[in-house]
Amino acid sequence: MGKTGTAFFVDSSLSNAGDTIKSATFSRVNKSSLTRALVGTAILVFTSTSVLADKTDDIVNLGLKRSKDAAASQVRIDTISEATDKVISKYQQESKVVDGLKVYNDRMRRTLKAQEVAMGKLETSIDDASLIERQIVPLMLRMIEGLDQFIAADVPYKRAEREERISRIRGYLTNANISAAERFRQVLEAYSIENAYGKSLDVYRDTLNLDSGDLTVNVLQVGRVGLYYQTLDGLVSGYWDRKNNKWVALDSSFNGGITKTIRIVLGKESNKQLMPLPIAAPESL
Repeated sequence: MGKTGTAFFVDSSLSNAGDTIKSATFSRVNKSSLTRALVGTAILVFTSTSVLADKTDDIVNLGLKRSKDAAASQVRIDTISEATDKVISKYQQESKVVDGLKVYNDRMRRTLKAQEVAMGKLETSIDDASLIERQIVPLMLRMIEGLDQFIAADVPYKRAEREERISRIRGYLTNANISAAERFRQVLEAYSIENAYGKSLDVYRDTLNLDSGDLTVNVLQVGRVGLYYQTLDGLVSGYWDRKNNKWVALDSSFNGGITKTIRIVLGKESNKQLMPLPIAAPESL
């Protein structure tokens, strides 16, 4: 019914299984047989292709799932890493604070120890001060009495002012509102003032009780070497006689020297020069 021919079929699924059809020879094959063979082969090929496509989809889906899981894992890792960095940073900050507190506490301990030592010394000083205060009050009384006697025996230079100072200090010694340190300072200051008189030149106005009566004069003080007076008109002068403890009039020849000295001391003359003043002999002092 037909011509003899040769047909070739290649099936990928059959080749994978090792069954490859290289060739088939048909002679006088009717159309229906050929059609059934072709349909069977097509079905087989379609089935194999569908199976391969499903497997490929599964592989692709599995790969996508793995990629998504990997991305999610990376996100969790990044989150954990960021949280870890924050914890480490906070720990480092707290560690620095702790180190600073350790140094501060060490300094405070040393300060407290030093203060305890200072308190111990202060308590000892307070005890000693109480003892010293009991001993220093009699000493100050003796010092004031000695200074009072010295002023009485000294030249009558500003006698009222010096005696008032002694009286004021005596009042300090019995005043409970004045500390022992302040009392002692006042006593030492009085001694310092009296000591300075021996090296000073001074002029002040005073009223003296002289043989001729009360007279307002300028008084010239030259250390503790000499004490002189001169009337305001410069006509009458005198000096303090330490031997007889009284004012003695001077010859008018000394008026010029005393006047010049008074002007120099008061700053009315700038030229410093020798002052011709009568000075008692040392053996008579």
